[in-house]
Amino acid sequence: MNNINYQKQLEKVISNINEGEKPSLLLHACCAPCSSYVLEYLDKYFDITIFFYNPNITSQEEFDKRKNEFEKFRALYNGYKIVVPKYDNMEFYDKVRGLEKEPEGGERCFVCYRLRMEKSAEYAKNNNFDYFASTLSISPHKNANKLNEIGFLLEKQYNVNYLPNDFKKNGGYLRSIQLSKELDLYRQDYCGCIYSKNSKIN
Repeated sequence: MNNINYQKQLEKVISNINEGEKPSLLLHACCAPCSSYVLEYLDKYFDITIFFYNPNITSQEEFDKRKNEFEKFRALYNGYKIVVPKYDNMEFYDKVRGLEKEPEGGERCFVCYRLRMEKSAEYAKNNNFDYFASTLSISPHKNANKLNEIGFLLEKQYNVNYLPNDFKKNGGYLRSIQLSKELDLYRQDYCGCIYSKNSKIN
C-alpha cells in the first residue's frame, strides 16, 4: 500500500518558495466547488491559471454550466486567468472504449485522470509554467495515490514540475463544501461522465 503523505510533500514545496516569489501554476480544475478551497489555499503561494479541460463531462450544456460557475468567485482570487480548450467528449469516449463496464473509481477513472492531467502537463510545458497540478484529489472519491503517481510520470515525460497534493487533507474537502454554500455555487452530484452520473458518485 502507498502510504506517501502528498500533503506533506506539497507543504515542503511551498516552504521552499523564496519570499516574494510566486511560481506559475497551471491548475487543472474539474469544477468550481472543488476548485474553491484549492484556490483559497494556493493563491498566496502561486500565480495560478485555471485549465478547464474536462471532455468527460456528459454534454456541452453541462460543460458550459460548470465553466460559467468560475465567474462567481473569480474576482476573489485576483482575477486569475482561465484557459478553456474546446469541448469534445469523443476524446473521453475514445480513451475509455472497452472500459464502459468498469466500476466507478476503477480503471476507467484512472484513464480519465491521465487524459485530463496529460493535457494539462502538455499545456504547462508548452507555455512555460513552473508547475502543474489538478484539483481532483480534493474529492474523497478520487484516488489520490493514483493521481500523484500519474502526475509524477507526466513530470518526467514532459519535463515540467508536478505539484504533489492531496487537497482533501486538513479539512480541505469540508472547506470546499462550506465555500460552495457561501458562494452559492452549482454543486453537481456526479463527477462528470455518463457513468458517474448513472452511479451518482462524485
